[in-house]
Amino acid sequence: MKTIAIAAGGDSSEFEISVKSAEEVGKVLSTRYIVYIIIIRGINWFWEDQKGRYHNIDKNDFSLSYNDHRIKFDGVFIAIHGTPGENGLLQGYFDMMGIPYTSCGAFCSALTFNKQACKLFLKEYGITMANAVLIRKGETLDPVALVDLTGLPCFVKPNDSGSSFGVTKVKRKEELLSAIDTAFKESNEVLIETFMNGREVACGVVRTKNKTIVLPVTEIISKNEFFDYEAKYTQGKSDEITPAEMPLAITNEIQRISKYVYDLLGCKGIVRVDFIVIKEKPWFIEINTVPGMTKESLVPKQAAAAGISLEELYSMAVENMFDFP
Repeated sequence: MKTIAIAAGGDSSEFEISVKSAEEVGKVLSTRYIVYIIIIRGINWFWEDQKGRYHNIDKNDFSLSYNDHRIKFDGVFIAIHGTPGENGLLQGYFDMMGIPYTSCGAFCSALTFNKQACKLFLKEYGITMANAVLIRKGETLDPVALVDLTGLPCFVKPNDSGSSFGVTKVKRKEELLSAIDTAFKESNEVLIETFMNGREVACGVVRTKNKTIVLPVTEIISKNEFFDYEAKYTQGKSDEITPAEMPLAITNEIQRISKYVYDLLGCKGIVRVDFIVIKEKPWFIEINTVPGMTKESLVPKQAAAAGISLEELYSMAVENMFDFP
């Protein structure tokens, strides 16, 4: 039986959600594998046993010493949202250690985590998306000029963050600088993006050795101003309809573009691609290479709608990492 580490935690505001995801994945995978949830936060990497004792990971080879045994992992299921699990840092480490993992590779993870870089890459291939302006900490800002470029309303968001923390919908020019300050608390780069008035949807994609599975589309109807952190993770704050109730032609197009984006970026494992549908046309928002796996998360709901059990979905990701370099 293979021994799998589930990397959880991380250094972003989504620490607790990551741990919840890891716990859900761990429950499911433990029927097929020996599973250890490894908490990673800063330089502290550890496993907590049933008695609440912490056992540090040896970072020289990502091994664990327990009961006079050294445990070496066959592979890693990455469940960290944000840094270092979604931006390529952890992937680069595992590449150096020669340990397979479930998520996209180091370069793909770094590219997709940087929203503006990813958008510029995909734009070359004709992927439709909103106008956006990138600003960096320390730059002199002219709110009037920025609003002229993006219009109002607009979204202000951290450029390289895996969560909805720091995201603001700006309706008036006077709100812009405050929104930028909020986003800078999460990142040194901020993206100001034209607001797209449409239906928000998401589509999961997972690749196995033999095929690519494009999951059913979910429509997200937030009861907040937009699909923020509270709407994502608080029961009753959003309606998530899977499969989305929209014409088959639109659903097919969302799924086609999702697979196309997956292939263009060279993704691996389970990802989720987000869009806004405007007048029957999907506009790309972003891609999540380590999507949430809690009970409230979208991909598990999409898998259920497709008749794929969570055991099958997560095992697919695990076995896939041994089939691909």
